[in-house]
Amino acid sequence: MPLALLALSVVAFGIGTTEFVSMGLLPQIADGVGVSVPQAGNLISAYALGVVVGAPLLTGLGARIPHKKLLLLLAGLFVVGNVASALAPGFGTLFAARVLAGLPHGALFGVGAVVASRLVAPARAARAVSTMFLGLTVANIVGVPAGTALGQQFGWRSAYLAVAVIGLIALAALARLVPHQPRAEGAGIRHELRAMGNRHIAIGLATAVVGFGGCFAVYSYLVPMLTEVTGMASSSTTLVLALYGVGMTLGTLLAGPMTDRALRPTLYGGLAVMAVVLFAFYFAVQHTVTALVCVLLIGAMGSFITTPVQMLLMAKAEQAPTMAAASNHSAFNLANAGGAWLGGLVISAGWGWASPALVGASLAAVGLGLAVVGGVMDGGFGRGKRSTVVAGAAAKAGASDEAEVQAVGVERAG
Repeated sequence: MPLALLALSVVAFGIGTTEFVSMGLLPQIADGVGVSVPQAGNLISAYALGVVVGAPLLTGLGARIPHKKLLLLLAGLFVVGNVASALAPGFGTLFAARVLAGLPHGALFGVGAVVASRLVAPARAARAVSTMFLGLTVANIVGVPAGTALGQQFGWRSAYLAVAVIGLIALAALARLVPHQPRAEGAGIRHELRAMGNRHIAIGLATAVVGFGGCFAVYSYLVPMLTEVTGMASSSTTLVLALYGVGMTLGTLLAGPMTDRALRPTLYGGLAVMAVVLFAFYFAVQHTVTALVCVLLIGAMGSFITTPVQMLLMAKAEQAPTMAAASNHSAFNLANAGGAWLGGLVISAGWGWASPALVGASLAAVGLGLAVVGGVMDGGFGRGKRSTVVAGAAAKAGASDEAEVQAVGVERAG
């Protein structure tokens, strides 16, 4: 794997840290800007709003910009958003700053996924994309706990400043390590939008929203489930969240090679296992050991299906995969919001703290159904059907920035 993937992983690490570190610092942020903790929780929604809006918007605006230059511009905006968060004098400006910080999130992952897939041989494209995603999973193990501890010790503003420093390191790494990748002739926002306008993309995004919604229905209420039902001490929940991050890392490591080998079966299997594990968690949460095993598996399956969904959308967008890849992260954030909302509904209805697990299992099962529908639309349950994963200019290893080759990946669904 080329060193450029390290730079993309650092970007993903910074994004993962800033996305989730606010959750652990809500009391400190609330005190600092003079609002209640529930009001401060709206800052998490502000970041998600930035992701949902920014992914298609910035990808479209940057459709003619060479990938490396666009990555640098987006990373710069990421740094500005986090510096603005650290310096915000009040809640209103902090809310706006969190929207700004979220704007480049989806576009960075979308452009980064396309760049990563073109840095390697076609048969290793999914492994390259999953390597970039490793930065996101490691952020949940290292970045978020470290940022939370830093914010609690030196004030919440220090956490956002630390993320900005990570962004600067990522910016330098991108400038130094990522090769030039020229846009294809005729590239532009109309080209990208035309590629998005097919039913395969719609089914893929719906699969992401519903399937990932199952994971987030549980993750959003994981801490109260473990304290209220399992009986774990609140002081130990940080370690449990780190265990969830370990699961995410294992799932990402497995997903890359399996997706390269057989894309659709990997997606089907991941959603099926997620549905089973979430259903089992409803019963397993009663006991510490079984609950922890399920937490590890939920984290693993949640990240496991990320790579095949990402590669599938890039495949179906054919010659303009960037907006499809970026829109996938808008879908993730819609899944986050929708899953949390449905999980909260059943708790409020008096079904018990463990009830989001049943909601999550149902959503994962529906997501599997949507994935199968997409496979049937693709021809015969998705078996024996080959399709382009990535087509475009790719930097040749060891060549100058101006050299380019055609990199064409094949989805092996059988």
